[in-house]
Amino acid sequence: MERPRTPEGVQRSVHAAIAHNLQIKAVGAGHSFTGIAVAPGVLLELDDMQGLVSVDIDRARVTLLAGTRLHRIPRLLAPYGLAMENLGDIDRQSIAGAISSGTHGTGVRFGGLATQVVGATLIAADGEFLRVSDTENADLLPAIALGLGALGILVDVTLQCVPAYVMHAIDEPVPLDEVLETLGERVAASDHFEFYWFPHTDVALTKRQARLPESTPRRPLPAAGKWIDETLLSNGVYRMVCAAGQIVPAVTPPFSRLAVKLTGDREYTDLSHRVLTQSRNVRFREMEYALPSEKVIPAFQAIRNLIAERGWRIEFPVEVRFAAADDRWLSTAHGRESGYIAVHRYWRADPTAYFEAVERICLEHGGRPHWGKIHTLNAEQLRESYPRFGDFVALRDRLDPERRFANRYLDRVLGE
Repeated sequence: MERPRTPEGVQRSVHAAIAHNLQIKAVGAGHSFTGIAVAPGVLLELDDMQGLVSVDIDRARVTLLAGTRLHRIPRLLAPYGLAMENLGDIDRQSIAGAISSGTHGTGVRFGGLATQVVGATLIAADGEFLRVSDTENADLLPAIALGLGALGILVDVTLQCVPAYVMHAIDEPVPLDEVLETLGERVAASDHFEFYWFPHTDVALTKRQARLPESTPRRPLPAAGKWIDETLLSNGVYRMVCAAGQIVPAVTPPFSRLAVKLTGDREYTDLSHRVLTQSRNVRFREMEYALPSEKVIPAFQAIRNLIAERGWRIEFPVEVRFAAADDRWLSTAHGRESGYIAVHRYWRADPTAYFEAVERICLEHGGRPHWGKIHTLNAEQLRESYPRFGDFVALRDRLDPERRFANRYLDRVLGE
């Protein structure tokens, strides 16, 4: 394990790995549920490589060291009146790890985090710096911006930012059937829309947000109420109920029905990053599939019926989000407007039967698995889902012919 502090330190580590014929991988925050960042030889921790490298105010672009954690970026951008265009609901990841694994948020007019990348620098398998931007090696950007860590070690990332903004958020429970009947209209009417459904209930916890100028007066959640909702109920009590459900499964359905009555009903206006992200400290395992947007409802209904038919006691909600189509070669939203269905299990529960059954449903509806979340697909299956899969593998052959940055997971999803 090595902890370089500079891009040159990363380069030295790669040169050393080459000299000793070792494979080498960088790890971010370790948020992925797959082995995407497992290092069979040398592990690089980039926690000491955080912060701003440069700011281009005229073009609203910032370059960040690769290890910079997402939750630190808003503070770095604030002095320049900038913000990231969109975020996922978790912000503990590093910027390099988030883009490399396909992290996304919600909003049918907004792409995943990798679509905000307009440049990057990486150390290639020959140990040399490779710069990618709109003026240097621009043709590589759609691959480098979401590269699964297979093309090199990212040392910095350049993001296209937007003027800082606030968001008006409305969280409210709505009958599930009503949400499904009007889902297209709800998604189109909001800048950001998503919903959660606790199995064993007939209610959807909807979240919709509108983007507003930074000058808009803010009305954040009261500190006491936020603590009750997010710390006491959504994390503290919920963790205890999940644990109890492993001993007495019968407690899960009544608690789920109680949860939708006690949470998910509030309205507030705050800075974008405070609305888009949330704190989660209940441990879980997750699988998520991206579907063509028109397939979301039939796939969701099939999952809903599956849970009822099998009589499973599922303690975690099913999450549904949306994203715009993009041009990143291995993006789950490549070339198509997408909806995402994510399923979870408490970390002490065996997710195998549930995840395998949900995966079959998603595949029947044209699904693509999230690269950083549990799935069973291999390169042969994935090749059929991505029009530019062959181009990505060819680029990998060119940039890393000896598979210096490979591991077992990448061998499975990209081929050896």
